[in-house]
Amino acid sequence: MEEKKENRVDPKACSYITFNTVDWVDIFIRPVYKQIITDVLNSFIVSKGLIVHAWCLMTNHLHLLARCDDPGGLAHIEKEFKKITTNKILEAMDTETDLRKSWMLERFEHCSQSLKRLEKFCVWQSCTNPSCIHFREPFRLKEKVLHIHENPVRDKIVDLPEDYLYSSARDYAGVKGLVRITAIDFNEVLKLMIKP
Repeated sequence: MEEKKENRVDPKACSYITFNTVDWVDIFIRPVYKQIITDVLNSFIVSKGLIVHAWCLMTNHLHLLARCDDPGGLAHIEKEFKKITTNKILEAMDTETDLRKSWMLERFEHCSQSLKRLEKFCVWQSCTNPSCIHFREPFRLKEKVLHIHENPVRDKIVDLPEDYLYSSARDYAGVKGLVRITAIDFNEVLKLMIKP
């Protein structure tokens, strides 16, 4: 019996994913919480086959252009990423002095209750709306990478994308970034368009 094409993961495609915090809570204004995200991303790259091509962490959301070798696919990675980062953020909140701590915990708890979740707190919204981008679509890929990297410029945090520490724009500019990304060589991707 022939396997249906839609059930297989396309190794020449990646997903554009946005993780939003519940109620758009600006939790990632403190370095300790930002560090959790970069540490978990690096851990997943090493141990779970996550391949990150571009990323940017803003105050209340994370953009990723990624794919994975995990048999469960990105959906499995996403679920585990949210669980681990939520636990680590909550642990860090216990030791951080933050005037907004009670307010943030209220927001995280309210979301969990309204979704009738088993977990007491939800840091992340449940929906990420990933979109698949094939490597045979170099212009679309490049557009997503630029969109991700331009986030801090659009928010007037920096003048140039590569000046923002919590982004892969640094890697694409030739400066080692915080996350072990696999940069896309757009010249190689263009060659894919020519091949049959």
